[in-house]
Order: sequence, then C-alpha cells, then structure tokens
Amino acid sequence: MIAVAIVSGLGLGVELWGARAHGDLVEALVPRLSLSYEANVPTWFASTLLFTCALAAGAIAREATTYRGHWWGVVGVFAYASLDEAIGLHEHLGGHVNTGGILYFDWVIWAVAILAVTAIIFLPFVRALAPASRTRLVIAGAIYLTGAVGMELPLGFVTERLGTHNLAYALVDWVEETLEMIGASLALLAFVRHRDPERFTP
Repeated sequence: MIAVAIVSGLGLGVELWGARAHGDLVEALVPRLSLSYEANVPTWFASTLLFTCALAAGAIAREATTYRGHWWGVVGVFAYASLDEAIGLHEHLGGHVNTGGILYFDWVIWAVAILAVTAIIFLPFVRALAPASRTRLVIAGAIYLTGAVGMELPLGFVTERLGTHNLAYALVDWVEETLEMIGASLALLAFVRHRDPERFTP
C-alpha cells in the first residue's frame, strides 16, 4: 500500500505540475509517471502487482482440497488482468456498438456481461470461503471493479466531450488506476492471510 501511495502520488503530482507548467523536465516526467499513459512505471507496477496476486492465488490452489478448480480460475483471472494491464487487451472488445456519453467506451457493455457470468460461476466458491477471507476478497474485488469498469463511465463522458489531453481526463483516469491498484493490493493481502491465517492472528 505504501508503494501504491508513492506511485499514485507521483502520478497525480506530475499531472498537476504538467497542467500548470511547461518545460523539458515536466514533459519528460509526465509520460513516464502519469497513470494515464501506457508502458511506463505505473503500468509496470500495476501489472507486476496483479501477477503477484496470481502467484499468491496459485500457492493456495496447489494446496487446496476443495474448490481447487475455482482457485486455479482465480489464478487465471489475475494472470489475464496482469497481461491486460500491460498491453490493453480489453480495448479490443470495444468498437462494435455505436454508443456515446458514459458508454463512449462500449467495451464496458461486454465486460459487464462477462463479469455477470463469472460471478454466477464463482458464487458457490465465494460463499464457501472463510468469512474473513470472503469479506476481504469481496471488498478488494469491489474496489478494483469500481476502478476498472465503473470509472470507465465518467471517463468516457469526459473523453467524448473534451478528448484525452486535458486535466479532467487525467484526474478521472488517475482515480480509476488508483482504485485498481488499491483493490489488487487488498486482494494480495487477502490471499496471504488466507494461506497463513495463524501468522496474522493477534
């Protein structure tokens, strides 16, 4: 979480700095530290964090005696999320429906449908988790999806009206990416505590 705060704080700092000043230094730092850009430090950090979640879930899956297939499914979800963070696979879901406003990014429609099916498949698994683990993972998932999917709605609204090269877009995108990193961090914590609960018992 400290690392998330640093990455997020630096990203916000360069966005605000870039909106008020111009120069070689700020123009060099913004694409490297902004959460709105791809293939930079925040992208690497977020992708690595999600892949670490996949590894942590994999450690649980290897030892699981019940719902083992679902645990491996969790591994697959986080591995895909890590890859998507790095190369933007979800963007290829869009462009098939003529929408605008908050649905400017129409891939959200397909994402919600996929999430609904996934939720139905994983519902028995989630209900079978220990209460503490279930609560932690549900909270982590809710925060992550609020960023990854929910924040795409205001981001689409801003993009359609103002484009992507403005402070409003940068701030909405900053909230989105920060929520994703917080959600992933909480998921990682939930996996570690689920695998070794005695270590974290007061």
